[in-house]
Amino acid sequence: MRVRQKRKAATKNAPKQKGRNAAVVKFDTEAFLTTVGAGRSLSTYKSKAIIFRQGAECEAVFYVLTGLIDLSVVSAQGKERVVGQIGPGAFVGEGCLAGHPRHLASARAVTEATVARIDTKTLAQALNEHPELAMAYLLLRNSQVEADLVDHLFNSSEKRLARLLLMLAQVGKEAELRTISTPISQEVMAARVGTTRPRINHFLNKFRKLGLIEYNGELKVHSSLVNIIIRE
Repeated sequence: MRVRQKRKAATKNAPKQKGRNAAVVKFDTEAFLTTVGAGRSLSTYKSKAIIFRQGAECEAVFYVLTGLIDLSVVSAQGKERVVGQIGPGAFVGEGCLAGHPRHLASARAVTEATVARIDTKTLAQALNEHPELAMAYLLLRNSQVEADLVDHLFNSSEKRLARLLLMLAQVGKEAELRTISTPISQEVMAARVGTTRPRINHFLNKFRKLGLIEYNGELKVHSSLVNIIIRE
């Protein structure tokens, strides 16, 4: 009789203990976006490798862990134009969450890139259950696309190149000379800026003569390059 009573007491207390432990567990956003799990996988793409193509069926959203990704669109006339560049900590292809049946742009690795693939249903459920995920990441992505659009509409090729170099070097407000750690060719710069390689070469030589960049095996960018962007 005593044995039965002990078993009853143990069974009765078990759910309470489990409930207390569950309340302590918090959603780990970083782990969700950077590890393999149900509906989630990781892949590394070489430079110029296609992650997804414009018009492909929307089945997943991608999260950039390392490297740079170009977004490009092909017009009805067959002309391709780079419309944005995505770096670590941003989503790519999130139009799938808005119900788009197909990707509206192509995503291509500019440098070697490690990318997490998250099934649309898996991410939609996580966003629904954990709104902080949307606030922390999707809004940041939207602001960058908006900045890229304004850049293309109102800035010259020279200013767009300066902005690209400052972004790649992650130059801050302090006066400093920073190295672009990830190699990038003039062809890629031309595609990103929306101009020709000779023009890129011309601007780079101009920046070097002005002391705004240095090149000796590594491309280094001085924070004063920002003056190219803000000048009238």
